[in-house]
Amino acid sequence: MPTHLVVLAAGEGSRMRSNTPKVLHLLGGAPLFQHALISAARLDGKRVIVVGHGGTDVAAAAQDVDPEIHVAEQATQLGTAHAVSMAAETLKDAGGDTLILYGDTPFIRPETIEQMQALRSAGTDMVFLGFETEDPGRYGRMVTDGDMLERIVEFNDASDAEKAITLCNSGVVLADTKVLMRLVSEVGNTNAAGEFYLTDLPEIGAKQGLVARVARCDQSETLGVNTRADLARAEHVFQEHARRANLDKGVTLVSPESVHLSFDTVLEQDAVIEPFVVFGPGVKVASTARIRAFSHLEGAHVGPGASVGPYARLRPGTELDAETRIGNFVEVKNAQIGERTKVNHLSYIGDAHVGRGSNIGAGSVTCNYDGVFKHKTEIGSGVFIGSNTMMVAPVKIGDEAMTATGSVISRDVPDGDLAVARSRQDNKPGFARKLFQKLRARKAAERG
Repeated sequence: MPTHLVVLAAGEGSRMRSNTPKVLHLLGGAPLFQHALISAARLDGKRVIVVGHGGTDVAAAAQDVDPEIHVAEQATQLGTAHAVSMAAETLKDAGGDTLILYGDTPFIRPETIEQMQALRSAGTDMVFLGFETEDPGRYGRMVTDGDMLERIVEFNDASDAEKAITLCNSGVVLADTKVLMRLVSEVGNTNAAGEFYLTDLPEIGAKQGLVARVARCDQSETLGVNTRADLARAEHVFQEHARRANLDKGVTLVSPESVHLSFDTVLEQDAVIEPFVVFGPGVKVASTARIRAFSHLEGAHVGPGASVGPYARLRPGTELDAETRIGNFVEVKNAQIGERTKVNHLSYIGDAHVGRGSNIGAGSVTCNYDGVFKHKTEIGSGVFIGSNTMMVAPVKIGDEAMTATGSVISRDVPDGDLAVARSRQDNKPGFARKLFQKLRARKAAERG
């Protein structure tokens, strides 16, 4: 039977002090809610996100990440059980189980979800995820009898004895879909906050002969994001985990604490990453490639043995073949750079295709934008582009061709040709000295 996913993402998140919905703030380059989808990526059922505050924006972002996700709206936020009930129509007759995750709790591990599924398969009607902590704070307390979960008590409703319990509720639930939806419809709001809580489910279920148990995880998995400080702390945790995972698989991070990774960064074994490199989303770096210091990459693929930087920028659509060289202060965007081609310094290559073994001289630019449309530059194999060449797209430079330094290339260059497109130099004897004398005399007069 399938296991469906419901992500609760309707809260206002007022403590973030932001006009942006809380679940759209980025962690590791992905909106917070997306981390819940990543955690549950192995599930095979329907995916539902419950939206409320900023719902139009959250729904659009969710469907951009996952076009098949279902959106349910919680127009008024009346508690977690009420939020889950918003997904009832989508999951009607869906069968199977349903897992409840939260759009602001990004670190639930897939292995923890599998642990919950194992308990469910062993005959448990409802599985609640809990964690032990020495400082329970305002978390809900889980009251158990052996391995049975009797009830969950919210902090505001807990007695002194219940507040002494150190087993706390994460809010994550896995249950039979029909049972879950029936029980949330029976939840009341006779509590200190006047809200409909998922935490009422064990007690309601017990009266119906249903069995609830606790799966346990490390407290670090339950870290929620409610403030900017929480978000910064979560980013630190994410980066530490991502760096360690890459070190463990054989990636060299020369200064790990200075490297910033995204949720989908792929670094292959024996890649070398120098200090102060930032990876935006969508980057893959092949084995034996080196990313040198102070470079920024997003949406780019770097081939084996390639070298990037220092101080380089690779933008989306960049494809670097094996052993390419992208040097300091070079920007590449939406361009394929062929094997062993060099763009060593101070150049911009955008909307272009460059063949194998070419050399792009310093200060060269593919002039790809006319103010309305983007145009493509095609540079062949074995080409030498002289320094400070402006290539006015659309334009094609053939194999083994050459451009003279300082040229503005606005017409195609056939294979093997040398293109020279610059004014003839004219030297005026003695003119520089005369001009300087005149200018200095004027400056002296102005000073009086």
